[in-house]
Amino acid sequence: MRNLIVTLLITVCIVACNQLPKTVDNISTSKEKDNAYQIKTGGCKMIQIDGKYNVWTKKIGDGKIKVLLLHGGPGFTHDYFECFEDFLPKEGIEFYYYDQLGVGNSDIPIDTSLWNIQRYVEEVEQVRKGLGLENFYLLGHSWGSMLAMEYLQKYQSHVKAAVLSNMTAGITSYVNYSNKQKNEFLSKEELATFDSLDKHKLYDSPEYQNLLMNKLYTRNVCRMLVENWPEPLMRAFKKANHSIYTQMQGVDEFHVTGNFKDWEMWDRLPNIKVPILVLGGIYDEMNPEDMKKEGQLIPNSRTYLCPNGGHLSMYDDQQNYFTSLITFLKDVDGNRFTADKK
Repeated sequence: MRNLIVTLLITVCIVACNQLPKTVDNISTSKEKDNAYQIKTGGCKMIQIDGKYNVWTKKIGDGKIKVLLLHGGPGFTHDYFECFEDFLPKEGIEFYYYDQLGVGNSDIPIDTSLWNIQRYVEEVEQVRKGLGLENFYLLGHSWGSMLAMEYLQKYQSHVKAAVLSNMTAGITSYVNYSNKQKNEFLSKEELATFDSLDKHKLYDSPEYQNLLMNKLYTRNVCRMLVENWPEPLMRAFKKANHSIYTQMQGVDEFHVTGNFKDWEMWDRLPNIKVPILVLGGIYDEMNPEDMKKEGQLIPNSRTYLCPNGGHLSMYDDQQNYFTSLITFLKDVDGNRFTADKK
């Protein structure tokens, strides 16, 4: 009996050994299949720029029309664009979130020499290459629109069409209009308080923040009570990198003291040849007349100002904003686009 058990054990071992190479072969075949399979990440992709930093992107939807979004700030995040998910994918439009270097899910280096317009232009081009986008659509909002204008001056050969959302083409006119709005929106007493706090640089004081947010931003940035501002927008405010914002813009929307304070694009707008939608709001912090002028100077453009919209027209005049945007994208894609008469 003992000899029988030993014989059985030896037989089992021999059979197992004979099957081992087949198991290894199966594992090898499985690995080959895995190598061909692209691991799913929910559309997220990190792209290396400048050979050492990583910026975060995320693809939403699938479609022939592919749109890269450039968020505002500078120093804010992609978060407030999340309302696009309710409008573009169902129209067969694919779009890409992208947190610019220094914010959100991207690397946040402390090197202050990075925060300038021209470096951001090269960053956008590296992101385009990393995403494999060609003949794509570019949408910039606010600072992102400024960045888009600069990008188009150098790299428009890669762009099929672009949307310049809620941005004028020069800082001088922007500052003049914001001062005009401040004087209109605040009472004499409020204006005196605002200017006094400004003089003493008490920008973080509750009094200053109350006037800024509740008396000014609710009139021209997002035209609803702050407590009703959409969650993605509030999240973008909370996540903002104020160091970048202050270095490039200033302490808030009513102070432009940063390194783009002398930025002007007016005389270069005619260089933009691709189809353009200049999209803004009648109640924007940008002068509506300036945005009309912007459209006039871009030869192949269409201008639409949301009748109830502020600077964040994608929220405070949502239906008009997205109807205009989607119509433009589909018109270009379907070769139906016609520019406004100049």
